Amino acid sequence: MRATADNPGFGVYQGVVTHERHRPVRHGLRYRIFMLLIDLDQAPAVIGSLRWLSAGRFGLLGFHERDHGDGSDRPLKRQVLQRLADAGIRAEGAVRLLAMPRVLGCAFNPISVYFCHHPDGRLAATVYEVSNTFGERHSYVVAANDDPVQRQTADKRFYVSPFMDMAMTYRFVVRPPGETLNLTIDVEDRAGSMLTAAFTARRRPLTDANLIAAWTAHPLLILKVVGGIHWEALKLLLKGMRMRRRRPIHRHATSIGRVASACPVHGDHSHVT
Repeated sequence: MRATADNPGFGVYQGVVTHERHRPVRHGLRYRIFMLLIDLDQAPAVIGSLRWLSAGRFGLLGFHERDHGDGSDRPLKRQVLQRLADAGIRAEGAVRLLAMPRVLGCAFNPISVYFCHHPDGRLAATVYEVSNTFGERHSYVVAANDDPVQRQTADKRFYVSPFMDMAMTYRFVVRPPGETLNLTIDVEDRAGSMLTAAFTARRRPLTDANLIAAWTAHPLLILKVVGGIHWEALKLLLKGMRMRRRRPIHRHATSIGRVASACPVHGDHSHVT
């Protein structure tokens, strides 16, 4: 099976990540990256037809299931479905993962998103899998509704930024992958929004030509992301931000979120340039 332009389970999403910290100091960043959409059922056949994307072995670009979930060799889709079942959610259709690939053997995803479907193609749930630079991972599992834009919320349960307290709430607004993708995460406390992060991107078919084009534009993608995290942290320290203590957690815990009727999100991140 080859990846084609009309296969909704696969794509190369090139776009822009932005962060806007509103308080106690103002700070913004903007980076261009790319992510891949991978249908977990069709992945072996589709990736096997590609030259520049490998599965489970070293290559220019790679997709390794053990870079996600609990890091074991247990099939990734089975792990995702178990987390959904634990949350009382049934999703018996496609599970599609949005994540950055390995690049020259290096892998790190601050956030990966699983779009879990019913057999008829309707979205059943989203799973937001968050990783930090300490090798820890946490999943926020949220049931979906029939709206074209999902508005969801979850209490923060996982240490990510050393400058953010734990007593906070995430508000997710996501337009599932199509020809475009829009994901916005607003982080707020009792006083209101503290930080807004967003990824906006356009889809290209998952082909060797498009993979090479994406890699050429971002040849050191993972180093860029990890280096950017530490560089921005240094700038926040110089602005006077105070670091919070990290609490040890289970390596991969799961929290259950909820559908939100309205999610106040700051800024407009709907345009990809």
